[in-house]
Amino acid sequence: MSRPDRVLSLLGIAMKAGKIVSGETSTESAVKSLQAHLVVIAEDASGNTRKHFTDMCRYRDIPIITYSTREALGRAIGKDYRSNLAVTDEGLADAVIQATRPV
Repeated sequence: MSRPDRVLSLLGIAMKAGKIVSGETSTESAVKSLQAHLVVIAEDASGNTRKHFTDMCRYRDIPIITYSTREALGRAIGKDYRSNLAVTDEGLADAVIQATRPV
């Protein structure tokens, strides 16, 4: 299994476990309440969205990664297009971060 497939698979597992929130409002709420352990932003998200979540996550010291497309992120979690999502489980968040690192 390739690296990109591994990340999207982990996000799908996290969604099935109920450890993903997606959409701008839900993701923002998870970050502000410190429930988010990782925020994932789609590479094709708008510049305003990227800046908004990057600033919010930096302020609260929450890891943020830019990964894949809105279509692929949505498909991975069984939803329509998603430009952002938050992983609310620390172990799953760590696994996603590790999967994005080069070998």
